[in-house]
Amino acid sequence: MPGDESEVAASGLRLGPRAVLVPVKAFGEAKGRLTQAMSAPDRAELARAMAERVLAAGRHWPVAVVCDDRAVADWARAHGALVVWEPGRGLNGAVEAGVERLGGAGVMRVTVAHADLPSASDLTTVDNGSGVVLVPDRVGNGTNVLCLPTRSGFCFSYGPGSFARHQAEATRLGLDVTVLERPELAWDVDEPADVPAGGRLPPLI
Repeated sequence: MPGDESEVAASGLRLGPRAVLVPVKAFGEAKGRLTQAMSAPDRAELARAMAERVLAAGRHWPVAVVCDDRAVADWARAHGALVVWEPGRGLNGAVEAGVERLGGAGVMRVTVAHADLPSASDLTTVDNGSGVVLVPDRVGNGTNVLCLPTRSGFCFSYGPGSFARHQAEATRLGLDVTVLERPELAWDVDEPADVPAGGRLPPLI
């Protein structure tokens, strides 16, 4: 993708005080740990369906997708999302860049949600208006959703054990921490045992 095609970086773009940021990996490369359980086309289809559900869960606010894949960028635009184009940054760097860009567009608080949450519903209910809000995964190890002030200088540290590291980072910055136990957001798909029955998303309640 030549040049900077990030709508969030467009000169003069101003968004509201809150937004949702979703990092999305190339669908064909997503969910490699499911190789033994699903074919490559099925993995890509599941990854796309989960990402669509997460975007829909943030629909009450501006939603931006941070990515480095042309097909993902086109998909995001087709679903009404803004694009933050950040190639070669890795997950943590891409999210930090996305938060920075949203802050530059007037967003005061951003909710970062992973794209593999098959039961995601209304993401706007995560934000309590202050400090850092963390939604852990089912075992309290990873961070599925994280809400924070865009100007806080927060350093993201996704990967195994990220929930504890993100708590520590918020404390380092002197920010209040709220932990939300949200079953519909705690279910992410990393291992074959996490895959929805038949590889299809469950109905939203």
